[in-house]
Amino acid sequence: LMDRTQQKQISTDPCGPKVQPGPCALIGASPGLSPQLAIQEPPLISPSEVLNRQSGLSPMQAAVAPMKVTDQMQSGSTPATLASISRPRPTALGTKPAPKTTRISVDPSKEIDLIPVCIPGPQSANVLPHSPTESSSSLHSPQSPHSPQSYTSQPYLSPNPNLPSSLSPKPSLSPQPQRTPSPGSTTQSQVQSEKPGGEDNDFRVYIVTWNVGSAVPPDDITSLFGPNVSDGSVDMFIIGLQEVNSMINKRLKDVLFSDQWSELCMDTLSPFGYVLVASQRMQGVLLLVFSKFCHLPFLRGVQTESTRTGLGGYWGNKGGVSARMTMFGHPVCFLNCHLPAHMRNLEQRMEDFESILQQQQFEGGTATGVLDHDVVFWFGDLNFRIEDYDIHVVKCAIDSNKLPLLLERDQLNMAKNTEPILEGFMEGPLKFPPTYKFDVGTHTYDTSAKKRKPAWTDRILWRLRRTGSPVPTHNAALQRGLTSWLGGATKVTQHVYRSHMGFTISDHKPVSALFSLHVRQCFLKYTFPFKVDMPLVELQVNKEWCKVSDATVRFTVASTYQRSSWDWVAIYKAGFRHHKDYQAYIWAKGEHATQVTFSEEDLPRDDCEYILCYYSNNMNSIVGLSTPVQV
Repeated sequence: LMDRTQQKQISTDPCGPKVQPGPCALIGASPGLSPQLAIQEPPLISPSEVLNRQSGLSPMQAAVAPMKVTDQMQSGSTPATLASISRPRPTALGTKPAPKTTRISVDPSKEIDLIPVCIPGPQSANVLPHSPTESSSSLHSPQSPHSPQSYTSQPYLSPNPNLPSSLSPKPSLSPQPQRTPSPGSTTQSQVQSEKPGGEDNDFRVYIVTWNVGSAVPPDDITSLFGPNVSDGSVDMFIIGLQEVNSMINKRLKDVLFSDQWSELCMDTLSPFGYVLVASQRMQGVLLLVFSKFCHLPFLRGVQTESTRTGLGGYWGNKGGVSARMTMFGHPVCFLNCHLPAHMRNLEQRMEDFESILQQQQFEGGTATGVLDHDVVFWFGDLNFRIEDYDIHVVKCAIDSNKLPLLLERDQLNMAKNTEPILEGFMEGPLKFPPTYKFDVGTHTYDTSAKKRKPAWTDRILWRLRRTGSPVPTHNAALQRGLTSWLGGATKVTQHVYRSHMGFTISDHKPVSALFSLHVRQCFLKYTFPFKVDMPLVELQVNKEWCKVSDATVRFTVASTYQRSSWDWVAIYKAGFRHHKDYQAYIWAKGEHATQVTFSEEDLPRDDCEYILCYYSNNMNSIVGLSTPVQV
C-alpha cells in the first residue's frame, strides 16, 4: 500500500486537468524505425470490439501488429488483423517525412418513427452569420420555425438513476498560439455563440466535405474548422475529401509517408488537443476522423470500409469510404462519397449509393450495415445538379439571391421524395450559393467552353435509425426487452450549415456543418438510457517523474476487457497526433500484470508534459489514458 503522500500524487481521471501541448517537437522513439503513416486500403478491416471479446482466439491468433494507421487519427485507427509468428513492434512515427416511439415530421407529407440516439457532450454552439464569403444557416430562438433543425426520438431508459448526467468531462485547452487567418476565415465580430435550447448535454460533431480537385493543400486551413476551433467546444472533427491527387507517383509517396492533406489536418488540429482516430483512403477519396484526446477510451469498435463504383466497380475514382465506431456505447457511422458526375447520371448516382450501402458491412455487433447505426452522417461530392433551368437563369437567380427557386429543381431535394433509399435522410436549409463549378483561383462560376451550370454538388446529410432496426446490445436490460421509459428525448441538431467561399484552389468550395447529438431530460434525476462512460483500463501515475523509480505506470483492467500479450503502454507528448506518435512504449506483458516501469533510456529528455496511454491490440485503439505527467 502507498502512503498518503504517494496517494496524493496518483490520479485516475481519464481526461485530467487542462492540458497545454508542450513547446518541444515530437520525436520518434526508435530512430531506426520507418516514419510511416500507412494508408489503409480495402479490404483491410480491423475487427470490432464485440468480435474480439467473443472470438476466444489466443493472443497469438488475434495478434495485430500496431503498425497501420489509416489516413488517420486520425483516431483509434483501424489497422487490419495480421497473422504473425513474431512479436510485432509498434512503429514510431516522426513528425514529417419497446418504448413509446415518437413520430417526427421530416416532410409535411411524411412521418418517420425513430429509435433513440443518446449521445451527450460539449457546451456551446458557434453560429456564423451569412456573409458574402461565408454562408451559414441562421439561428433563432428555439420556438422559431427557423431555429436549428432538430429531430427527436424517445429513448429506452435504464432504471439506474445514478449515472452521471454528462457524457464525459470537457477539459478545455490552454490558450494556443495565434494563427494567421486563412483565406476562408471570418472576423471575430462576425461570429455569435449560442447554446442550442439552453442545454449542455450535447456531443459536438463538425463535418467538412471538399472536392479539392487534385490541388496542393493551401498553407492554412484553420478556418475550415470554425472560428473557435481552439476552445475545445467541438468533440469530433470529420473531414471528407474527394479528388485528392492520386497519380501513381503521388500515391507511392503517400504510401511511404503520409499524404499532404492528412499531414495538414493533423498539423492544424493536434495543437488544439485533437487526435487522429481513423482514416480511410480509396484513391482520391479520403476520410479522416479526429477526436478530443480525452474521448479516445470511449471510441470503440473502430472499423473502416471502402466501396469502388467507378468503371463498374473496378476503379476507385468514384465510390464511398466510411468509418464506424461506438461513441460512448452508441454506434455512429460516417460515410464520405464521390458519386457520378453530370446532369444525365441521376439514376446512376442513386444506383451507386445503394450499392455502397449494400456492400459496406462491418464485423460484429448488431450494426453490421451502414443504416443499422443509431446515426449515419452522409456527405461528399454527391454531384446532384439543378434541372430545367439553363446556366443564365441559374446565375441570375444566384446574383439576385433567389436560391429557393433553384432548390425546387435540385435533384437531391426531388429524389428524397421519390427514392426509397433516401427515406429518412435529412439536410439543413441550403442558404449558401452553389459550391460548383468555379474557375480555379477565382470566385467566378465556370467561364470555360464547357459552361457547367452552378450546382450544390457538395452536401452533408444525416439519418437516425428507424424503428424496427436492430436494437444495440451494449446493455443487458435492453437485450431483455426493457420497455419502461421516463420521458427523456434525444435529438440531432444542426447548428451551422455553410460554405467557405474564400478558398480558390479547386473548382469546388468546401462545405461544413456543426451538429449536436444530445438528450433533453424531462426528469433531472434520470440520465441517459445507457452509455459507456468508464474506461476499460484505468492508469495511475505519479504526476511528476523526477527519477527513474517514478516512471511506474499502474493500471486496473475492467473485468469485461479481454487482454492481449500484444497490448502496450506508451508515453505521448501532450498534443500528439495519432496513436503511433509516441515517444516510447513498453509491452504490457502477463495476463495478471498490473504495472509496467519504463527504463531510464526510454524516458523523454525534453521538459514537457506527457500523457500515458494503454493501447489495446485486440481493439486497435487506445482504451486508457492517464492525467498529464511532468517529466
